[in-house]
Amino acid sequence: MLQPLAHHPVHQQGTYVNPQLGLSCGWVSHQGSTGECLPVWNETRDICLIFSGEDFTDPDVIADLKGRGHVFDSDGTSYLVHLYEEFGPAFCEKLNGAFAGLLIDLRQRKVILFNDRYGLNRVYFHEDPAGLYFASEAKALLRAFPALRKLDLRGLGEFFSCGCVLQNRTLFDGISLLPPASAWSICQNQVLRKTSYFTPAAWEEQPRLSREDYYEEFKDIWKRILPRYFRGDPEVGLSLTGGVDSRMILAWAPRSPRALPCYTFGGSYRDCKDVVLSRQIAAICGQQHKTINVGSEFLAHFPSLAEQAVYLSDGAMDVLGAIDLYVQRAAREIAPIRVTGTNGGEILRGLVAFEPKPLETAMLSPELAATVSSAAETYASELGIGGPSFTAFKQAPWFMTSKFVIERSDLLLRMPYFDNDLVRHVFRGPVEATQSNDLSLQLIADGNPALGRIGTDRGLGSSAIPGLKRARNLFEEFTFRAEYAYDFGMPQWLAKIDSALAPLQLERLFLGRHKFHHFRVFYRDELSGFVKDILLDSRTRNRPYLQPKSLEALVQGHTSGNRNYTLELHKLLAMELIQRKLIEQN
Repeated sequence: MLQPLAHHPVHQQGTYVNPQLGLSCGWVSHQGSTGECLPVWNETRDICLIFSGEDFTDPDVIADLKGRGHVFDSDGTSYLVHLYEEFGPAFCEKLNGAFAGLLIDLRQRKVILFNDRYGLNRVYFHEDPAGLYFASEAKALLRAFPALRKLDLRGLGEFFSCGCVLQNRTLFDGISLLPPASAWSICQNQVLRKTSYFTPAAWEEQPRLSREDYYEEFKDIWKRILPRYFRGDPEVGLSLTGGVDSRMILAWAPRSPRALPCYTFGGSYRDCKDVVLSRQIAAICGQQHKTINVGSEFLAHFPSLAEQAVYLSDGAMDVLGAIDLYVQRAAREIAPIRVTGTNGGEILRGLVAFEPKPLETAMLSPELAATVSSAAETYASELGIGGPSFTAFKQAPWFMTSKFVIERSDLLLRMPYFDNDLVRHVFRGPVEATQSNDLSLQLIADGNPALGRIGTDRGLGSSAIPGLKRARNLFEEFTFRAEYAYDFGMPQWLAKIDSALAPLQLERLFLGRHKFHHFRVFYRDELSGFVKDILLDSRTRNRPYLQPKSLEALVQGHTSGNRNYTLELHKLLAMELIQRKLIEQN
């Protein structure tokens, strides 16, 4: 099981086996990471911890442990075993971050498998009469259990429709995800107890605040928690966009000028709004800024990157993950730790990042097409009224974590918007305050007035004359929607017209203003050979869940430019790479 987890030659491995507890476990770690110190023991060596991820527990909690006489290294994770000594299994409630771990208590002959309350660090598991088997990546279970190497049609249908598998299931029959906030324990070979140390109701039932009180407390929390994500590490970089969430971090970042390298992802047509604005706001703060371009070099390496992305994410991320791999590897050269504003809009304003898509299903077998159709019903039942509970405890573990897996494969990812203190507070916000950017823009201006005077990529927040401000917002919204319509959102009738006018290269008028990747054009032009090689190959055409003639028509329609099947191609390519890299190769 360890072998497929070692993705780089420098990865180090370790094991711990306790026959009396019926426990065998192992880990893989980067050189220089906290994993090099595993396992972590208390002084009497009767409590052991194997931990993956980072914890941003309040420093006062750690200081209190020392005040109680515990001795440990403050820079590592050894304090966690002492938290357990003081609070028992409830120690999980004190943790704050993206993590998973295994706690071994030799005093009580107990083992506890736990993860963070959002499920950001995935743990896959399989149960059979002989025991519980778990791993941070599904490929470890696939390697150990040949019977699991088959796709679950329901999961595949949800992946095709929604971009992820729902309800803590996976693409593989017999493998599930550990639910968020799990603390599963087994004591002295007794029955496994599947318990949770946190439920969203604990935050949902908080009283609502007025707009003014909500903002003032929000600002105090932001000032207090943000330094946690810049702690003790000089090599921290900030990924910037033209929106509000990363700018909010920059406005309050505890870094002096030229001490926080910033970078933005750009494309090949022109400097997009993200690049233009990020360069400007970094300069205002006296920070260096670099642009990581996604262009011809990325396209040349796309086939290999796509395979790696699907493999690393256990198929949870489609081939778009190739972009994340490419830019993260370049970002690591700038700084090995990335602070990011990702999920700021989702947490603060309840943005829903995924939903069922009305995709073409003619190339799917009737059985798979049926599961694609039913995915919308499952999604609707889980969405409910939406809000922070959905975005934090369902959208994050089911949809967003696949992207985080890719990003963490080459650098350390820190996400302040998942801080427990912040998310807890969001549940207290009045509805009108959590449905707009107004408070975020106000917080930016309070942290750095100069940044508050710069409009966003959508024309928000600038101090221009009101009429001009509105016109700017309308113009940016128009260019944003026009780019969407000319890229993966292009309707089929427009694709035919665009194909007829291909010599004019109209895409140069619309693309690259807001986005740095354009896969409708990539699949039609530079990547058309790769698309055909994969999807028209005899192995692909003979998959039992595909209709070969309809598949060929879809591929030919898109690569000729007469049709737009960008989203379908994302999923079809991923499905085939899952078969080859995770099932057959395993």
